[in-house]
Amino acid sequence: MVLIKNDIALLLYFLCLVTTASAKVPALIVFGDSTVDAGNNNYIPTIARSNFEPYGRDFYGSKPTGRFSNGRIPSDFISEAFKIKPSIPAYLDPAYSISDFATGVTFASAGTGYDNATSDVLSVIPLWKELEYYKDYQRKLRSHLGPSSANQVLADALYMISMGTNDFLENYYTMPGRRSQFSVRQYEDFLVGIAEKFVRELYGLGARKISLGGLPPMGCLPLERTTNVMDQHKCVDSYNNQALEFNAKLKVMVARLSSELPGINLVFSNPYYILMHIVRRPAFYGFEYTSVACCATGLFEMGYTCARDGLLTCQDANKYVFWDAFHPTQKTNRIIADYVMRTVLARFL
Repeated sequence: MVLIKNDIALLLYFLCLVTTASAKVPALIVFGDSTVDAGNNNYIPTIARSNFEPYGRDFYGSKPTGRFSNGRIPSDFISEAFKIKPSIPAYLDPAYSISDFATGVTFASAGTGYDNATSDVLSVIPLWKELEYYKDYQRKLRSHLGPSSANQVLADALYMISMGTNDFLENYYTMPGRRSQFSVRQYEDFLVGIAEKFVRELYGLGARKISLGGLPPMGCLPLERTTNVMDQHKCVDSYNNQALEFNAKLKVMVARLSSELPGINLVFSNPYYILMHIVRRPAFYGFEYTSVACCATGLFEMGYTCARDGLLTCQDANKYVFWDAFHPTQKTNRIIADYVMRTVLARFL
């Protein structure tokens, strides 16, 4: 009975999927990995791309943009919730200019992480380079708007940081380098240190409203469940526990910096529990499939392998929690973005 009441309350909570807001946040500035990359990887030499069908089939104009989903990603929905614009463009996309970027831009790169060694795995943009692109953006914005107006936008903008999963699944547990240097808990601390340094650098460059994202239940990604043969393809508990442990450390760091840095409005945006609730109770959200993805066989494909076996792709992505073996569908992204808006980012309304 308690569980039913909780479900009814949560259903009412999600009746309106995207919160709308006033224009207190004039721009959304995004850093991270494939969770928030809108196509920057299209313009660098890497295999970590998704600018081809069936990706983007539910995006505007059924256009594959480089987003790792069938449609929009969380940063798009958050931008829309703040009444900024319905999608955030990639900084390296030549179809856009500083006039477009003035209200929102993403420097994110699919496959990257806090650790430079993570970006080396697939030859993508490292975090330090994302910051260099941001500095270049600042110069262009000041030239476009004038120094005073640009500085006001930069101070009032919301800065989103979303990464970390690749550091563990693509790097630490896959490549031998970091495991020979760090225990897993030492590696967590190493990454938290990089995250803290990055937040401090943004603060030094004028950022005041910052959302630091946590890890999802990465043991429930279809790829990890596919390879979890010994446990009947259930979620990998060790990876989920890793995410919880890392998130707890990030949360402590956020609290400490909030008290140390004058004027900062730093929040921790945690996608773990909402995605776990979706995976555990998919029917509650209208989903039918959680352990396999929509694209191709849904077991292991992403990127080019997703396109190669595209004839096997599902007809209705709204029935699936995941689009490919690593990334959520547009529907899931929308639910997660709304949850984060309501529970964390509402303070910026």
